[in-house]
Amino acid sequence: MTMRFNLKLFLGLVIIAVFFTSFSWWGRCGTPQLADSRIYPDRVDDSAQNNYPHDIQAGKPHQQSEDIDCLINDDYVVNCQREGEEVYVPFGFIEKYFEVYGKVSTVNGRDRFDWQHSYSKVYVPKRTYDPRDIFMSFENYNVEIRDRVKCISGIDGVPISTQWGPQGYFYAIQIAQYALSHYSKNMTEKEPTIVKYVDGANVEENIKQWRALDKASSLTVMYDDDRRESVLRFSSSDVVDMTQTGNPTGLALKLEHVNDLIISLQLKFTSNGSISVSVKLRDTNDVYVIRYVQSSTVINMSGNTVLYGIGNRTRWSRLTRDLFTDLQKGLLLNNKFSRKVKLKNVKIISLVMHGNGLLSDVHLSTTSHLAFFFNAAEWLVTNQDDNGGWPIDVKRTLMPGVMELKPGWYSGMAQGQAISTLTRAFWKTRDRKFVDSALKAIRLFHVPSEKGGIVAMFMDKYVWYEEYPTTPSSFVLNGFIYSLLGLYDLKYLCETIQDVCSPAQVQQTLELYGTGMTSLKTLLPLYDTGCGTTYDLRHVTVPGSAPNVARWDYHTTHINQLLMLATVDDSPILKEVATRWTGYMKGKRAKHN
Repeated sequence: MTMRFNLKLFLGLVIIAVFFTSFSWWGRCGTPQLADSRIYPDRVDDSAQNNYPHDIQAGKPHQQSEDIDCLINDDYVVNCQREGEEVYVPFGFIEKYFEVYGKVSTVNGRDRFDWQHSYSKVYVPKRTYDPRDIFMSFENYNVEIRDRVKCISGIDGVPISTQWGPQGYFYAIQIAQYALSHYSKNMTEKEPTIVKYVDGANVEENIKQWRALDKASSLTVMYDDDRRESVLRFSSSDVVDMTQTGNPTGLALKLEHVNDLIISLQLKFTSNGSISVSVKLRDTNDVYVIRYVQSSTVINMSGNTVLYGIGNRTRWSRLTRDLFTDLQKGLLLNNKFSRKVKLKNVKIISLVMHGNGLLSDVHLSTTSHLAFFFNAAEWLVTNQDDNGGWPIDVKRTLMPGVMELKPGWYSGMAQGQAISTLTRAFWKTRDRKFVDSALKAIRLFHVPSEKGGIVAMFMDKYVWYEEYPTTPSSFVLNGFIYSLLGLYDLKYLCETIQDVCSPAQVQQTLELYGTGMTSLKTLLPLYDTGCGTTYDLRHVTVPGSAPNVARWDYHTTHINQLLMLATVDDSPILKEVATRWTGYMKGKRAKHN
C-alpha cells in the first residue's frame, strides 16, 4: 500500500536510515566514518551533497515503503519500515536500546534531527588551574534548586539535604559545592544591581518610604552605638494573621521589583518579631507571603504563607535571602502546586516588619554570591569537629548488606571540597581561622577507613582517599579527585604565602597530594570500560559484582577533573586518558582483538 508522507515522517525515516548505517558500526572499532555533512546537510557544499544515497538526498522522491517486523536478538519484535533495500527502525526503540539521545531542532528555518551519544558536556579549561580562581566549572552549578535540597536554612544560610534521608540534614559536600558555585559565579558574572532602601547616611529620607498598617505601629529614627550610625526603630504587634483575612499590622515598605529578588538587611529584634515579604506570580496574580520568624522551624507552608525559622536574632546580624529559591522550595510543599515557577514571573510587592527591633542597611539585588559563599565557609569553620571533619549523620548504602555506612561517617570528597572552600575564603579575607580549619581538615587523610577515617589502600600499595569509606573499599573516582584538588589548593596556599603553614604542614600537604596523584595515574586504567567509565571499583573489590558504570554526567566529571589536573601536572597520561574518554561520548570505542 502506498503511504502518504508528511515532513515529520520524512525526517523520522532519515533518522532511522542514519541509525541503521551507525548500527553496522556498533561493534566495530575506531572513529565513526560518518562525515559532518551527513549529519548537518545545511553545512555541505554541492560535492558533498552528491555523496548522499539517492533515496535520502534532499528533495528526492522516496520509494514505496511497507511494514516489516524486526526480530531483536531472537527476543522480541519491533515494528519497522522497509523501503527498497533499506530497513528503518523507530528511534524510540533505538534511544532506549542503545541509550542514545536525539531531538528535532530548527536551524535556519529547517528541521534537523540532532543525535548525541551522551547528554553531558565537557568543559575544557581556558587557563591553568588557580586555587584563588573559579572552581572547576562550578559557575554553572545551581545547588540550591536541586530536588535533593530541602531548602536553604534560615538559621545557617546553607543547604539542608534530603539526598539519602527525607528528614533533612547538613551534608558537607553539598554545602561546600554551594559555596564553590557562588564563589565561581561571583568571579564570572557581572556586578549585581543593588537598590538601597535603608542606609545610615540617608535614614531620615528612608523613613518616608514606610507606612504603618495599623494605628499601634510606629517607626522612628535613632542612633545605635553598636553600629555607630542612625537606624530605624520599629514597634508593632508581633501577632500575624496567617489567614490574611483580618486587618494587617506592622510597618510596610513598598518594593515592586521583578529582577532584584535577593533581599538583605541588618536587624536586631528587641522582642519577639518576624519579617514578611509578599511576592506575586505575574501570570496568575497569586500572592504568596514568605515569612521569616524567630524559631527553629526549617520550612513550612500554610495556605499561601511559606515559613522559615531564622533562629534568635536579638543581636545585630545580617539576613540575606534568595526570595525566588525560598518561594520555590515552599511551593514544593504544596501538593496542589504542580509547576515550577520561572524567575521572571516573580515580583516582590512589599516588606513588612512585625514586633519590636532595629533595622539598617536594607537593599534588594540581582545576586549576592559572596554573602552565600561566606555563609557556607563560616558554617564549615563552626561545625568542624575535633577530628577535623564534618560527620555525615545519615546512613549511606552503596550495596545492600555489603557496602554500608552508619551515620557519623566522614568523606574524603567532603574534606577536599571543604578545603577548597576554606582556602578561597582565606584568599578573600586573609582571616587566619579559615586556613586553620583547612589545615585541621587534613587530619583525616592519615586515618584508615576501618578506623573511622577516609584512607583506603589498593592492593596494600596505593593510597586512596575515599568518598565513601566502606569496607570493602569502593574507590569512587570523582570523589577521590575532588580530595586531590582540595589538597592541591592547600599545598598552593602553603607554598605561596610564607609563614601561613609550618614547615611540617607544608611537607605534609606535599606528601598527601603527591601520593594521591601517583595512585590516580596508576589506577586510572581500571576505570576504563572501552566505551565509558565506571563510577567506582566495586567490581574489583567485591567478587562477582558487575561494574558500576558511570552515568554520562559522572563520566564528563571524570574528564573535566583530569583536564583540570593536566593544567598543573604535565604527566601525559592525564590528557591521553581524558581525550580517549571524550571520544567515548561521540560513540568511539576501544579497539578489539
